[in-house]
Amino acid sequence: MRYLFLGAGAVGGTIGGRLHRSGHDVVLVARGPHLAALRKDGLHLTTPDGSHLLPVPTVGGPDEIDLMPDDVLVLAVKTQHSAELLDQWAPRPVAGGGTAGERLPLVCAQNGVENERLALRRFARVYGMCVWLPSTHLEPGRVSAAGSPRSGMLHLGRYPHGADDLAERISADLTASYFDAPVTDRVMAWKYAKLLSNLGNALEAVAGPIDGELRMQLWQRVQAEGRAVLAAAGIEHPSEEEQRARRGDRVTLVPLDGEERGGGSSWQSLARGTGDIEADFLNGEVVLLGRLHGVPTPVNAALQRLAGVFAREGRPAGSLPAADLAALLDLPFA
Repeated sequence: MRYLFLGAGAVGGTIGGRLHRSGHDVVLVARGPHLAALRKDGLHLTTPDGSHLLPVPTVGGPDEIDLMPDDVLVLAVKTQHSAELLDQWAPRPVAGGGTAGERLPLVCAQNGVENERLALRRFARVYGMCVWLPSTHLEPGRVSAAGSPRSGMLHLGRYPHGADDLAERISADLTASYFDAPVTDRVMAWKYAKLLSNLGNALEAVAGPIDGELRMQLWQRVQAEGRAVLAAAGIEHPSEEEQRARRGDRVTLVPLDGEERGGGSSWQSLARGTGDIEADFLNGEVVLLGRLHGVPTPVNAALQRLAGVFAREGRPAGSLPAADLAALLDLPFA
């Protein structure tokens, strides 16, 4: 199989780089300065076992590559960029006949729960991947992953449910490439559990590390709202105890020489000045479910709005004034 990573940032670059280094056929798809750096020097991947310069083949889009029947597409961008890429790749012809949307599997290696639904409108075979992968992408051509002994845990399964032989084959390749990759017939349940943990992304992005009494109180509020809407919607997901037991000490953060992990994916978007952020599909998912099921979600709604303002206006990550942060605790919650 050949893996095409549609998005070569922290997640796509790490998974693609690890697969490439273990001998698998990989192509990265990137854009802008990151694309230029990858083409010029290759992918710089830093992990606990060293810093690696990897000559991974890289393209800028579907016009630069011929698709083959054994290709696996891995969507690894943030949700706000998914529809554009899906529209670009789904109609592309595949050798032997048919289009990518008709013939090729597509794996959504992304946070949130909207990507698979977007993909299934365009691709007949969609797989979800729940990504537990502490990784960083702040400079063109460079990604780092601080997890040890495994770089990450990647639950994988068919969407909307089920598992098959292809999921097992992908899992085997990932397992041989420094990942744990359990195949599950309830991958979306794992992704909803991950959604709850991702609700802190916007808080970290606008206000800094989630520590101290004030930030911890807000973190508990966004979690409480998230759990309330999932319960109201009847959405099953693994408990925190089940998640901890499954993860164990398999993905433990360790310091990387010359690398500093400043924050998660949303924080990194602000730090890179991308102009957009994923909060609409993380906190915004909770807000949407709350509106559908009559559950108030004022703190998630406020963080969704604030994160969008920070991204559009180019405000520095973590720069929300303390008074504005404290005001979020005064929002009513029933």
